[in-house]
Amino acid sequence: MFEFAWPLMFALLPLPWLLRLVLPVADSGEPALKVSFLSDLEGLARRRARANLPAWRQQAPFILLWLLLLIAAARPQWLGEPLPIAASGRDLLVAVDVSGSMDFPDMRWQNEEVSRLVLVQHLLGDFLERREGDRVGLILFGSQAYVQAPLTFDRRTVRVWLDEARIGIAGKNTAIGDAIGLALKRLRMRPAQSRVLILVTDGANNGGEIGPLTAARLAATEGVKIYTIGIGAVPEDSGTLGFLGINPSLDLDEPSLQAIADATGGKYFRARDSQELQAIKDMLDTLEPVTQQPTQARPAQALYHWPLAVALLLSMLLVVRELWPDNPLQRLFTKDLFLQSQLPDWRRRLNRLRLRRRR
Repeated sequence: MFEFAWPLMFALLPLPWLLRLVLPVADSGEPALKVSFLSDLEGLARRRARANLPAWRQQAPFILLWLLLLIAAARPQWLGEPLPIAASGRDLLVAVDVSGSMDFPDMRWQNEEVSRLVLVQHLLGDFLERREGDRVGLILFGSQAYVQAPLTFDRRTVRVWLDEARIGIAGKNTAIGDAIGLALKRLRMRPAQSRVLILVTDGANNGGEIGPLTAARLAATEGVKIYTIGIGAVPEDSGTLGFLGINPSLDLDEPSLQAIADATGGKYFRARDSQELQAIKDMLDTLEPVTQQPTQARPAQALYHWPLAVALLLSMLLVVRELWPDNPLQRLFTKDLFLQSQLPDWRRRLNRLRLRRRR
């Protein structure tokens, strides 16, 4: 089926004529000739002296050129028959804690000490990019929860948003219940067998409007499966101390994270170092895809280059006519067959007018 993607472009068709009415007449640079009988000539022609449009034969190439440009700008395209596109996979939301404790540098990545958030960005970013066929999204939470990236097939963009997450962007506290509630709101319209939430945190719930266990029970009724990941080194094994000499890993509420996973049919993982987090990522990769309702798409073949090519060719012909007036093509269109009949001599008309006035 043929159609124009932007048909409103044809509303610009009268633009050249409107500009001719609005803009002043261009100065030709030639001196004006004043004659005493100009008023007689105006009366003879029964009109006021004004700038006239060229003859239709002179205007036609420019009208055709303008019409071709408008057709190309309207994006003509040929739409094929609708084709079904099978969509399989899961609707996967990742909720990442960005509270102040995630900045604690007790993890190692490539023989360097890094913060917990940096390690999550490296490993979960790779995990998201490999989820081909899944819709993935990103939630960042601290004192409040925010959707950083909605569910989408554009895994690369979600990875970029995860890499750009910064500590404290959502507040200093940890609202685990709000993060689960926000994820539930986003997943409840998706197929029941494909709703998955991966929750990454290093602390206990100390903010928000809803408790994490209450939110987990609501998620269980909606068929949302939650995998919880508690991140942070073992306090006894870590030689790094936090503010006031306290290791933030002591705040990790493992029983609550385990209860959240059990209530929703998920699983709780403990990531004490990069090797364990890598193993968790590989285990999550084994999630089986679920066939979803297929979508349809119509292949579109762009055709704008054809009128654009014709307009370019016509422009070149007009340039040739202007630079080389005595060319074979010009002589073809200036034969007597196409020329307008010669107008009567204005001097004879002027003499007749004067004779009538004397009578």
